[in-house]
Amino acid sequence: MILSSQGYTTKSACENGIDSVKKNIQDDEMFERNTAKDGSPFFNLKSSNGQVIGTSEMYSSTSAMETGITSVKSNAPDTVIVDNSQL
Repeated sequence: MILSSQGYTTKSACENGIDSVKKNIQDDEMFERNTAKDGSPFFNLKSSNGQVIGTSEMYSSTSAMETGITSVKSNAPDTVIVDNSQL
């Protein structure tokens, strides 16, 4: 998993979150690059209001984190969404 989000209480809120990710991933300024306490690089994706809408896994290097960002930018717009709420 490259990017995870908060849990949602309604399907509508979840769909809004997905739309926000798809909207904001094309703007590199929405990716906040960080370093965890153990030195592992990771990133947050933020919405236009500054709210974190997704957090990445921890990476072994800055270049691996940048590859993760590139992957999110290229794959998220066409990702098939599977609704598991009825399982």
